[in-house]
Amino acid sequence: MDVISTAKAHGGVQGVYRHRSRTTDCDMTFAVFVPEHQPGEKLAVLTYLSGLTCTHQNVMDKGEFRRAAAKHRLIIVTPDTSPRGADVPDEPDNWQFGSGAGFYVDATEAPYNANYRMYSYITDELPALLAVNFPVATTRQGIFGHSMGGHGAMTIALKNPDIYRSCSAFAPIVHPARADWSRPAFEKYLGADAKAWRDYDTCLLIEDGKRFPGFLVDQGTDDQFLENGLRPELLKAACETARIPLTLNMREGYDHSYNFISTFMDDHLAWHAKRLKP
Repeated sequence: MDVISTAKAHGGVQGVYRHRSRTTDCDMTFAVFVPEHQPGEKLAVLTYLSGLTCTHQNVMDKGEFRRAAAKHRLIIVTPDTSPRGADVPDEPDNWQFGSGAGFYVDATEAPYNANYRMYSYITDELPALLAVNFPVATTRQGIFGHSMGGHGAMTIALKNPDIYRSCSAFAPIVHPARADWSRPAFEKYLGADAKAWRDYDTCLLIEDGKRFPGFLVDQGTDDQFLENGLRPELLKAACETARIPLTLNMREGYDHSYNFISTFMDDHLAWHAKRLKP
C-alpha cells in the first residue's frame, strides 16, 4: 500500500492511499479518515460509496464528514467507484457506464468481468487491507452511500447482514433493474437476462427474502433524478411488505448534489454511531 498523502484534520488524520488490487486487476485509490485514538484502540469503521462519475475524493472535498466522524470516533473509508487504467475497458463518452460507474457489481460479461468486480473489492479485499493497516474494529462495520453508491450500500448490506451492522443512503437508486440510467449498465456487466440483475437490486433482494435490521434514507424533493431513476416509494413499499424498518426523510427543496449530502451528513453519522457502539 502506497501513501499518496496525509493531513491532520479535527485531531485525526485524513489519508489517501493506493494499492494494486488482485480483485480488479488494476491500481485502486482510496481514502481513510482516522480520528484521534489511543495506541492499540480499535474504532468502528464506516464505508462510504460514491455515485456516478465520482472518485474517492468527491466526498472528501464536499461531504463535510470529518468533524462528526471525530466526534463519534468513526473511521471513514471512501473507495473509488470503479477500476481505472489504460488496460481497463471503458466507454469514455458514457458517464453511466465504465470508469466512475462500476455500480458495485461483479461483472460476468466479457470484457468487463476481468476488472469490474467492485462488489468483491468492497466486501472482501478492501476490508482485509484496512484490517492490516488501520485500527479498525472488524466486528463494528457500517456502510452508506449516495445515488449509485446508495444502491451499492443497500445491496451489500442486505447480502451481508453478518458483516455490516448499519446502513444508510442519500438518494439511492433503489430499483436499478427498472431505472433508465442503470439498466444499460446492468446488461453490459451482467448480461441480457434480467434474472441475473436481481442480486444487485435492493427492491428485488428484499422481494427474494433478504433482510436487514433497518435503513435510513434521505431524499431531496427537488432531485432531478427522483421520478425516473430513484423512486424511493418503491423502497418504502418493499420495506413495508417485508417489515424492514425504514426511516425515509423527504427533504423539501433539496437536489441530488453534495449541497444536499453535506447538509444531512451529521445526521447519518450519528445514526450509524448509535448502531456501531461496542
